[in-house]
Amino acid sequence: MSKSATGQDLLNWAETLAGIARTGLGFTESLYEKERYEEILKVASEMYGAADGNVDPEDVALEWMRMVGSGVAGYVTPKAAIGAVVGNDANEILLVQRADSGVWLYPTGWADIGYSPVEVAMKEVYEETGIHCEPVSLISIVDGMRQGFTRIPLYSMVFYCRAVGGELMPHPLETSDCGWFARDSLPQPLAGLETWVDDAFAAIEGQVTEVKYDQPRAKPWEEESK
Repeated sequence: MSKSATGQDLLNWAETLAGIARTGLGFTESLYEKERYEEILKVASEMYGAADGNVDPEDVALEWMRMVGSGVAGYVTPKAAIGAVVGNDANEILLVQRADSGVWLYPTGWADIGYSPVEVAMKEVYEETGIHCEPVSLISIVDGMRQGFTRIPLYSMVFYCRAVGGELMPHPLETSDCGWFARDSLPQPLAGLETWVDDAFAAIEGQVTEVKYDQPRAKPWEEESK
């Protein structure tokens, strides 16, 4: 028996349909196909509106249309977000308080062109906290929508890094505060469902764990080839 669809399921399906439609619009030169893709985009926006009552489906459709590119530039892919769990010699974690939401989380940000993922992680740590760090290992690489902590398509990569210098200095625009915290004295509120805490301190305490990633589901690409 199949389970009932959740709001997150609807958002995932809407973004998937919208991505297919926008990519199609970016590559096709057929007016007929363009009309069909625009209709798919409209249906996807209605699904999005059904899942999130705070948005207007027409506004969503217009925003998606605005982002349509052409050729390779029009190929829709997830954004990339990079985070860094930084530990010190006292097995404390470096956290920042986001200026926009007030929640606490490890330093994180969008991937910047011209930098490798781990370079982005190191740069975000320094910019948001004033701390210099060096990379040690990769903790996780997951689909943010599937994990349920974002409503836009993105891949989240989190690295474990070790502090090597610097002084605490929160970014004047992006963060309200920053600091070192032991596991039994974490600040509140923490971002997300706090599921990242165990993985973070496992890395800081030197526990050898496998990189966390989304387990594969069905294989729709095989169905398409039949």
